[in-house]
This record gives sequence, C-alpha cells and structure tokens, in this order.
Amino acid sequence: MQASDLLPVLLLWGIASIKLPAQTPDTQELTSRDAPVTFTTRTNLVLVPVVVRDRQGKAVGNLRQEDFELLDKGKPQIITKFTIENYRAPKVVPLADPTGLVDAAFPAQSTGAPNHFVAYVFDDIHSKFEDLAAARQAAEKHLTRTVDPATRAAIYTTSGQTTLEFTGDRDKLRQTLLQLRPPSGSDSPLANCPDMSYYLGDLIENKHDPQALQALILETMECAHLPPDAVLQAKMMVESAARMEVSIGEQTSRLALISMKEIVRRLSATPGSRSLIMVSSGFFLTPSLRSDETEVMDRAIRANVTISSLDARGLFTIIPGGSASERTAGVPATFSLRARIRSEEATANGDVLAEIADATGGRFFHNSNALDEGFDRLAAQPEYIYVLGFSPQNLKLDGSFHKLKVALKNSKALDIQARRGYYAPAHARDPDEQAGEEIREAVFSLEEMRDLPVDLNLQFFKSADYAAKLSVVAHLDLKQLRFRKAEDRNRNTIKLVAAVFDQNGNLVKAIEKTIEFRLRDQTLETASKTGVNVRTVLDITPGRYVVRLVVRDSEGELMAARNGAIQIP
Repeated sequence: MQASDLLPVLLLWGIASIKLPAQTPDTQELTSRDAPVTFTTRTNLVLVPVVVRDRQGKAVGNLRQEDFELLDKGKPQIITKFTIENYRAPKVVPLADPTGLVDAAFPAQSTGAPNHFVAYVFDDIHSKFEDLAAARQAAEKHLTRTVDPATRAAIYTTSGQTTLEFTGDRDKLRQTLLQLRPPSGSDSPLANCPDMSYYLGDLIENKHDPQALQALILETMECAHLPPDAVLQAKMMVESAARMEVSIGEQTSRLALISMKEIVRRLSATPGSRSLIMVSSGFFLTPSLRSDETEVMDRAIRANVTISSLDARGLFTIIPGGSASERTAGVPATFSLRARIRSEEATANGDVLAEIADATGGRFFHNSNALDEGFDRLAAQPEYIYVLGFSPQNLKLDGSFHKLKVALKNSKALDIQARRGYYAPAHARDPDEQAGEEIREAVFSLEEMRDLPVDLNLQFFKSADYAAKLSVVAHLDLKQLRFRKAEDRNRNTIKLVAAVFDQNGNLVKAIEKTIEFRLRDQTLETASKTGVNVRTVLDITPGRYVVRLVVRDSEGELMAARNGAIQIP
C-alpha cells in the first residue's frame, strides 16, 4: 500500500509528500476500518446521589463536602468526588462552532431549544390493564398541563410495543397514551393450578421455604381434585410450577431493567435536565438480577438522569383469602399464610421502584390514587442533588451487597435521601467490553473530555436540495499519545466514533472507525510534528445538528470527547 492509498481515509499532515516503502499487508504502517457503532469506569468508583431537604421539604443547596459522612458496611469512607447538580436553571452546554456557519448560541435556551426532557416509561409487562388505564388517564392530564416549548416528553413501554420519541406535540402524546395496554396473553384470566407467582416461586425454588411449599401442596390438592394419598404428585406439580414461574419472572424483570438502562442511555444525549418516570405496578428481583439493577442506577447517575417511580396500583389493600378476580382464592387452611405472603409480595414489588428512585435522586409516589398529582411531583426535579463518590478499598469481586449510609455531621434537622447500597461486581470485566461501554457512554453524553489532544472540524457539501454530506475531521496530536514498541514498530489502536444528533437529542447517524498504528521510528517522528487527520463522511439531510466526536486509544486507555454544531440550510 502506498501513502497515497491512505489519503481518502487518513491524511497525514506534512507526511503526504513522503514516499513510504512498498508495503505488504504484514508491513503496513497504518490501517483503518469502519464499522457500525456498537455501543464504567476503569476504577471501582461508587457514586452516591444525595438530596437534602429542610422541614418544609425544600432542597438545601449550601452544604459542603466536609458536611457529609459516608459509610460502606458501617466503615467510614473517604469522599474523593463531590459535585452539586443545580436544576433551578437547566444547563446549557456551549458547543464549539468550528465552521463559523451556525449561531453561536445554538442550542442555548435563547434559541427556543428544549431544555427539559422527561421520558415516561410504562411497565406494561408487570401492570394490569386497570392500573395502566388509570395511569394513562392521569398522565394525559399531567402532560396537558406541563408540556411547554421548553419541555420534550417521550413515551416508552418495557415490552417495546408502544414508543414515541421526544416531542412537544400534545396530540401525539395523547394518541400514544391511548395505545397503552398489557401485551396480549400477559394477564390471562384463566385459573392456574397451582396458583403460583414469581415471588412465591422464589420462596419455594430459591429460598426453600417449607411453609410456602406446604401451603401450595394443600392448595394444589384442592384445585386439582387429588386424592389424599397424592401428596407427592402435588409436590412435584408445585415445584415444577415454581421453577417455571421463576424462569419467566426473571426474564420479564430483566427486560424491564434493560428497557430502563437503554432509555437512560437515550436520555443522556439530551441537553438540559433529564428525568425518567417509571410507571409500574411493581416487579420482583431475585439476587441474580441485582447487578442489572445496580447497572441501571450507575448509568443514570453518571448521565445525570433522575429516575422517579409511580406505583400504578394506587391505594391498595390485601384481601384475606384473595379477591374474586384472582386466579384462585386458596383453601381455608392457607388463608392466613396467603394473606401474609400477598402483603410481603406487594411490598417487595414496590421495593425496586423505591430503591432506584432513592439511588438517583428521584422520588417514589405510592399508596395514593391521585396519580396526576403524582406525575406533577415526579416530573419536577429537586433543585439540588449532591453526588458523593468514593473508591472502596480491597473490593472483593463476590457480588455481595454493600449497605451505604449517608449522614450529616452537624445538621440534624435536615432530611436525607440517598442511595441505599450497591452490589459488588461478581467478576472482572473484559477489557474490550469495558472499552466499548466507555465509548458508548461518552457518545451519549454532552461532557467534553480532553485526556487526548483532539481538535474537531466540521464541513458539509450539499449534493441536492434534500441531501448533504457531512465531513467530520478529527486532528490528533501524536506527541501526547503513548505507543508500545513491538519489534521495529510503534503500535497503538485508536477507536473513533462520530455521531450526529438532531435538536431533540435523537441519534441520527453514527460511524465507528478503528485506526491501527504500526509506525516505524522515522514515520512516527515526522508525524508527531504535524499530527494526523481522520476524516469521517456521513450522509444526512439539511437541518440543525449537534455532532459528537469520541476518541479512545488502547495503550493509554485515554479518551477525548468534543462537541460541535452545524446548520445545513
């Protein structure tokens, strides 16, 4: 490969005129390949959002790092990171304007661009139709009152069957709400024998609860009309149903968490304040799903996304013996035990909603039928959120739960809402997987990172009234890159992602490039004087866009992230 062969993809400033020796695939100094974008920090930094309120319920924003005390499993921790998020005025992130073609204020508030993004996530997998119906009516009233030119709302479901991306169009929001219903077959009125739930299945299959097992055996003999000597057959039926219910329950709960994680990622690309409101009748988590829950929390905290939750069950009571609408009412001998288990299950199903809200600075609205009022409260973020960070010493990769406690050293009259705990990772992460996750999170963020010296330049060419080519040029300064010497070559691998977002934060297009450097000493010396240009070309339509450039190298594991804005008339 000759140097000229590389120029369409990789331009070397000051080197293009130098003749490189004839190269075979084994001796090439530079290669580049494009790939579809496949989107954690390298340390065990634990982030703990804290909301402090006075007796009137107003958020307090004048505290300092030394005012807080943080304990992990009862042991005091050194707070190494301390920030205060102020949501009184939505943040406006100034974007670079390398082309001189756009208004420097874009996308600032003065341009009329939205600065408050709220994602409403309806858990149609775990919610009954009557709960969803009540929630959607309340949501319609709430959105009619609150959606304004500065606000964008999106509607998602955990099943994925109903989706509306961020919009300010109230009619579209109303029409989408009317489509909400549980997936077909998810709330079957048919009686099951035995009458098993995910929570009850966990008691029998995972916790080996003898009382729960015995109660279900009695109920199964009753509903299946088994003779008194068929206890073993009833026991086998119960254990089989428990295994099946746990398997299905884990799948649906994991799907709900995955949906939340992806919507947090979606929100992280939006400017201004970001809120996710989870609307659910609640769902249960077994220990195997706690790492997924922790990942949702951590991703939301890093992306400055506040997650609040609304219990769609409203004000509910547990009817002894079960209600007529339930699949079976049990047998008289098990009424008391069934009532206790139903109460415990109802609480456990709401616990995950409360935990995620507490962990991210949000609120949990429950035990009230005033759901529209609940939506109003949850959509309004607290004015101040403190984020405390610490690195646990000698953290064991055992998946264990670490209980956290946050306290104020002097101010006893204030109320503290903070993350309850976290789960340690069960194993070390794969380096390639971790690198990909870091790049993905950086792409869907507006934070500029300058660990690597990278400049961004944007250009465009209109090929027609309705089509244009956007050129994203990254200039890399090689002097500050770390190279690994192997044989006679200086090696490093650069991953570069160029992503384009529209004014509402929707991802329009993204391309990932992988550039492998295998430079001889002379080539590296010359290239270090001038730097390297990497050009990425994307086909887009005219409009106003935010461009996000993320670069990561493999040797130093350093990253750079730059923002740009461009308007194509």
